[in-house]
Amino acid sequence: MTQQSAPTSSGLGPIGKFGQLFQPLENAANMIAGIAIFVLMVLGIVQIGLRTIFNSPVTGYIDLVELSMATMAFLGAAYCQRLGAHIRMELFIGGLRGRFLWMAEILSTLVGLGIVGVLIWYGWDHFMRAYQLGDTTIDAEFPVWPSKLLVPVAFSLWFIRLFIQLAGSIRLFISPGLSPEGVAIHKDVAEQAQEEIEVALGDGASLPDDKSGQVQP
Repeated sequence: MTQQSAPTSSGLGPIGKFGQLFQPLENAANMIAGIAIFVLMVLGIVQIGLRTIFNSPVTGYIDLVELSMATMAFLGAAYCQRLGAHIRMELFIGGLRGRFLWMAEILSTLVGLGIVGVLIWYGWDHFMRAYQLGDTTIDAEFPVWPSKLLVPVAFSLWFIRLFIQLAGSIRLFISPGLSPEGVAIHKDVAEQAQEEIEVALGDGASLPDDKSGQVQP
């Protein structure tokens, strides 16, 4: 499991400060994605009600669902990357420590930057083609370029967050003893469970002792 490090702003270096300045933009994008999911749920209820009761479905409902996919799927990517909430394969990397860990993070982040960079390039190309041709959906003929524009925009946010994590990983590779900034911190299952207990019950809560069943101090 991973969790984004959160040192105090007063003790942050350039990487941490830039990461914090970038956070509101990630939060806003993620909020928009969440609102889009909620609106789509409401629209689905309205669609079922109108079709069932009045036999009058929402015009272009399927087209609206298709156009909303980019918002829901991609706008929250940078936010998840910051929190370490994305899917990771930690069977190997979870056992690394020190410079070996941060070297692995550097290599994986470089691969991610390359892939996301290619997606930004081709996403922008597809947006421009749809905008210039006036491409529309098949049924209701809604313009598709706003939805396609969200792809390079969302991936650009993701690219910046990956770059922040790359800089943070390089910093820790050079000096592993420094306080982490802009990177996700690896935590095992017990540590993650302990933090969830503390959030749910308060800072004084702890995991029970394996042998006695008593709560650890």
